[in-house]
Amino acid sequence: MLNLSDDDFDEMPLAEGALVLNEAIDSETRVAWAKEELERLVAEAKQALTTHTHGPARLEAFLQLFYQEWGFKGDQEAYFDASNAFIDKVLERRKGIPVSLGALLLYFADKLDFPFEAVNFPTQFLIKVVWPESTAYYLNPFSGEEVSQHTLQAWLVGHKGPLSQLKPEHLKTTDHATIIGRWLALIKNALLREERYTLALRCTDLALTFVPDDPYEIRDRGFIYQQLDCHHVAASDYQYFIDQCPDDPAAELLKTQVNALSRDDVTVH
Repeated sequence: MLNLSDDDFDEMPLAEGALVLNEAIDSETRVAWAKEELERLVAEAKQALTTHTHGPARLEAFLQLFYQEWGFKGDQEAYFDASNAFIDKVLERRKGIPVSLGALLLYFADKLDFPFEAVNFPTQFLIKVVWPESTAYYLNPFSGEEVSQHTLQAWLVGHKGPLSQLKPEHLKTTDHATIIGRWLALIKNALLREERYTLALRCTDLALTFVPDDPYEIRDRGFIYQQLDCHHVAASDYQYFIDQCPDDPAAELLKTQVNALSRDDVTVH
């Protein structure tokens, strides 16, 4: 279980915080190997960039190294695969999603002195590039390409509806703790799709250490317990959600589930 506060996550590189999270969910996460691989790649990048001194040109050379020579890329075939959210697997497979690839970019930026900041945009994770005395621009970690304001507006409309307008708060720098929270939810959903319920249960338990009474997280935990045949515990979690969120459309459906589960024999695990 995690014994870290939000401040602890904010004080460490996002990639290292993600490794802590990954290991808390899956003890087989290769943390030591991942850290060694990160150090190896940093050394390789420093060597490759020795002839580049001008900031923007040096950054362009690094992005070429990261996406072309090292071969990191967004996983278009299996975007929702849980492997894309575990840093050790991303380093091994050279595939990821915006938040995991973005965390790696932030890690290298810290070591190579690139002015990167994390942005928790509503549709996906972004990297803000802020050179001194220059207008900030945004990179899509999935591809390494710059994202225009027009594209960001289009993404927002697709996500929230035609009346949505791009606002400064959508592009503000985000603390690591907030990103880790979103990352945890992403991993849980991926594990649920893959029916890896034991690991998904660890995600809900971790989430509840930060927000102990979250009825939606408790509802999800109830679903997981139901899949694990722990019907009595599942019914208890569902009932908590019903009591806390009686007007939610899911409450009526869950009442039926509670009645059905209450009639089942209790299975002890």
